[in-house]
Amino acid sequence: MRVSKESTARPAASEAAGRSARIRARRRATTADIAMMAPPLVLVAGLIIVPIAIAVYLSFTDWNGFTSPPHLIGFRNYVRLTEDSAVRHAALLTLLITVVGTIACNVLGLGVALLLNRNNRINAFLRVLVFYPYVVGAVVLGFLWSSLLGTGGAVNSLVGAGHALPFLSDPTWAVVTVICVIVWSSFGVNVVLYLAGLQTVPDSVVEAAEIDGATPWQTFWRVKLPMLAPTVTVNVVLVVIGLLRVYELILALTAGGPAGETQSFVYNILTSSFDNTQLGYGAAQSVVLMVVIVTVTVVITAARRRSEQAVAA
Repeated sequence: MRVSKESTARPAASEAAGRSARIRARRRATTADIAMMAPPLVLVAGLIIVPIAIAVYLSFTDWNGFTSPPHLIGFRNYVRLTEDSAVRHAALLTLLITVVGTIACNVLGLGVALLLNRNNRINAFLRVLVFYPYVVGAVVLGFLWSSLLGTGGAVNSLVGAGHALPFLSDPTWAVVTVICVIVWSSFGVNVVLYLAGLQTVPDSVVEAAEIDGATPWQTFWRVKLPMLAPTVTVNVVLVVIGLLRVYELILALTAGGPAGETQSFVYNILTSSFDNTQLGYGAAQSVVLMVVIVTVTVVITAARRRSEQAVAA
């Protein structure tokens, strides 16, 4: 009986020791995970979460950037947003730029990507040429186009004083000019992303479609475009976010003129915050813009997932 008890106790002790070792191993792994995650979490908290929390708090104050402490005024800034004609105009202009720019950037980006999809030296040079405006700073591009299209710019100097075109002096012309310059400076990154997406389309699938008698248009519409759907989603989200936040190019190109006709929403935020020393009011506009960007991103992503699920079903 004594031998039997000892033989029974040894496996139990071994099992307990093994369990204890596994627990210690899990604790060490958890500690290591926390140590590795701590630096990025601190950065996210310090650079994103804390500034957002401060902006939300300031949006409920009348702080002008100098008085201390800020005075809480409730939702007065948000009510003022609905009554401010300058905010409404900036919001409508930003909406116009976003809608037209998103469509134009993606259509041009995909079209140029299809033209430059073959690997050769000429296409490699053209890819760099198309992408180059995206690399150059928006302020530099704005000043460049201002010197070309301004009242005394290079284009009007060539046309002549009697036939000068009001690219930047007429409200309608200025809005069209701003949209065109934004699209020109932005669609290069879409070309690169679509080229990367086209490289993932298997040649065997395209060849099978051609053998079955599909035209180039049918091959693109029914074979390539469905496979590019994730790339399209990424491009749309990136372009929408970028155009909703457009500011630097407008500042350098038109400075919000003429008569404030080309002031985007972000331009109006910075004008309210710093030129008019109304940081609380500017923070309220920033919070609204943040909510719009998050909402649009979630809606586009959710719509894409639903379409993928519908296709899979």
